Amino acid sequence: MADWNPALYRRFEDERTRPARDLLARVPLTAPARVVDLGCGPGNSTELLVERFPGAQVLGVDNSPAMLEAARKRLPGVRFMLGDAQEWVPEAAPDLIYSNAVLHWVPGHEALVPRLFSLLAPGGVLAVQVPDNLAEASHRAMAEVARLPQFTASAARGDERAALLGVDGYYDLLAPVAAAADVWRTAYQHPMESPAAIVEWLRSTGLRPHLDALPDDAARAAYITEFERRMDAAYPVRADGKRLLAFPRLFFVARKAA
Repeated sequence: MADWNPALYRRFEDERTRPARDLLARVPLTAPARVVDLGCGPGNSTELLVERFPGAQVLGVDNSPAMLEAARKRLPGVRFMLGDAQEWVPEAAPDLIYSNAVLHWVPGHEALVPRLFSLLAPGGVLAVQVPDNLAEASHRAMAEVARLPQFTASAARGDERAALLGVDGYYDLLAPVAAAADVWRTAYQHPMESPAAIVEWLRSTGLRPHLDALPDDAARAAYITEFERRMDAAYPVRADGKRLLAFPRLFFVARKAA
């Protein structure tokens, strides 16, 4: 895929940061020395970590140079580095590895999650949130549009996201090795101004693999037009004139024995 677009991602920053706050609220640490934001994006989640743990050494890691540039401008006093979650190894064992809306882009969770957990210092915490919305109308429509004859040659490549293990799967993966494991799933309901707003939300995330695969701006515009039409049908007008976008997310927090 092409590099991420921080400005587009930040258009719905409040909505995107809400799950990050909810994840952080369940982290059972008071004064960690070393904190890592794995997949820090433009620094919105990193900022939460700095505020929650002012005495910690905070590191942001991301594989997008554009996102890292935005994060450094936002938090000039924080260290950021280029790295991939699948291969990243810390210089010293962290007390908290925090990853908000990132690991769904990284395959092989059966091996990835235990590997990240093993990197923690004694008593450390792995805290993860991932979107779990592939069954939603928004994401079903992405694949349906990509299968239309005018788009199949370049866009019908499937979703690049990793297969999730589900609440039971992550619990079974972590419970045998963790001192405590907390796993839950919830669906956020985001009021959106219009079908076009739903499209804008998704352009910076789920739509990217499909749009990046198209050959030119004309093809991308045609794809977006058809996708927006389907969003209009899938998300009816509510009593206040807005559309309600359901966004399920899966969370897990696991603490290592001290």
